[in-house]
Amino acid sequence: MVEDSVLGAGGEGRSWPAAEPDFWRQVVEQLSTALMVVDPAGRILAFNSAAERLLGRTTRAVRGRDAHDLMHRDTDGGTLPRERCPLLRALAEGAATRGEGDSYVRGDGHLVTISWSTSPLTDGGSFKGMAVLFTDITSDRSARRERAAYTSALEDLNERLTLVAEITDVLGQTLETDEALARLGRLLVPRLADWVAVDLRTGSGLVHRVAVTGPAGRDAGQEGRRERLPETGEADRSALVQVLHGGDPVLQNGQDAQNEAGTTTAPGSPLAVAHRDFLRTVDATSAITVPLGSYRQLTGALTVVRTDPAHPFDAADLEVVSDIGRRVGLVIDNARRFGRQRAVAEAMQHNLLAPLPQPGRLRLAARYQPAPAGSQVGGDWYDAFELKDGTLALVIGDVVGHDLTAAAGMAQLHGILRSLAWDHTGPPGAVVDRLDDAMPAITTVPMATLVLAQVEGHPHTGPWTLRWTSAGHPPPLLLPPDGHTQYLEAGQGLILGAPVDPGVGRPDATHPLPPGSTLLLYTDGLVEIPGSDLGTGLDRLRRHALALAHVPLDTLCDQLLARMPPGSTDDVALLALRLPTL
Repeated sequence: MVEDSVLGAGGEGRSWPAAEPDFWRQVVEQLSTALMVVDPAGRILAFNSAAERLLGRTTRAVRGRDAHDLMHRDTDGGTLPRERCPLLRALAEGAATRGEGDSYVRGDGHLVTISWSTSPLTDGGSFKGMAVLFTDITSDRSARRERAAYTSALEDLNERLTLVAEITDVLGQTLETDEALARLGRLLVPRLADWVAVDLRTGSGLVHRVAVTGPAGRDAGQEGRRERLPETGEADRSALVQVLHGGDPVLQNGQDAQNEAGTTTAPGSPLAVAHRDFLRTVDATSAITVPLGSYRQLTGALTVVRTDPAHPFDAADLEVVSDIGRRVGLVIDNARRFGRQRAVAEAMQHNLLAPLPQPGRLRLAARYQPAPAGSQVGGDWYDAFELKDGTLALVIGDVVGHDLTAAAGMAQLHGILRSLAWDHTGPPGAVVDRLDDAMPAITTVPMATLVLAQVEGHPHTGPWTLRWTSAGHPPPLLLPPDGHTQYLEAGQGLILGAPVDPGVGRPDATHPLPPGSTLLLYTDGLVEIPGSDLGTGLDRLRRHALALAHVPLDTLCDQLLARMPPGSTDDVALLALRLPTL
């Protein structure tokens, strides 16, 4: 019998084959792997010493007991149904098999996780039971859990660093505060938070809630509130008030977040009440509030909120959000500085564009449109004035550059060209030649393009002729009443500031202006869009201008600007002339 040939610990009740019994006894006892023998019904016949140590039980204590009922458990320590036991299934089939991850309960009540393998025991072809080898993998599973936790932590860290890098890159692409905050909300929700609120300090001591982003995007209903920052934040325990007074970043979880939401605290300052109402409205369970910028240059505060109590913010999140706050504060500060510079440049540019004359029955209209938000102000300009002999002069120009320097250069060329045209009664090409000679000596402009045109003819009765020269500028567009539009491409010369051959004057060109026609002078911002070629832009302008040829001149200018496709990064100057119908 099998139970007579395998001994328990200490040699009690053991018997060995007649051949070399001491050798086989040593083999079983010295095995470092636990060995258990069960009969066909699953009752324990014997353990070796390693099995006794692993399972904390002696052979005498378990002999004859059902191995499954005695020791096999689920992962929570509960009883495992017999039909789910792979060892019993292997025993019923009488087949060698193996398993991993089963939980067995020791004699002291602790669970161990084991891997096992079985070998059938036979005698003369008769199935007598199973030899089962056990290996404790509890430590291996713990190591795997530790590795998994470490890997998860690395992935979380990488995700946080990626988020910070992405925010830095995306926000660095705009100098418009509102656009920067819109991008920030889209990056943080839902990757890091369920809600994001941004409060900015103003020079008058007010705090303005400028952006609130939630699961559905921007929430304009919670924006726009303006509250005065308390003169001292010492008595106000609101995280927002403390941070706006230069305090450290604040992490609020559990009861702290509920207190901030107003369930147990006194109302506090109006600013604290406004922030409390926000947290209560969004059902905040965890919140982080950090300064925007640094202590020396505190722009405002950033608040991020989570609403799931099972996933609160932690200290690592606090570090990440604090870093984001510093970077966003720098972007907003730069945007504000740019906005002030932009406003100065726009005001200077508008003020330098002189009022348009209205000679006789000729009608003029013009527009200047700054570059879109996020771009810099350029040096585009228009001008119209009467010369000594009553001839109407038209100018459209563009100084190279997109900054205050370009705007200042535009002002210099504007004044010099007016003086030269007034003083010199020759054709436009000769006037522009003199401007080109003077430009490096008395201006800071490196290069520029322009069209100088003269409308010859009686201002009331005509006939009218256009005489012009172009210094590398887009051609004027003529809209006759018969609908045969054309670009006036003659009279083209080199850009101002480019090297020229001595003694070679700029070309002039002439073209009749039919009664009732419209002439358009424009800068390249109207026809050049990134990603589109110049020919496409010129065709688009021709098509739109033709459709608007008979509307009032002011409407024509407004509609041409309104129909520009999105994506332009340049400012636009537009000058329109309409001749009377005789």
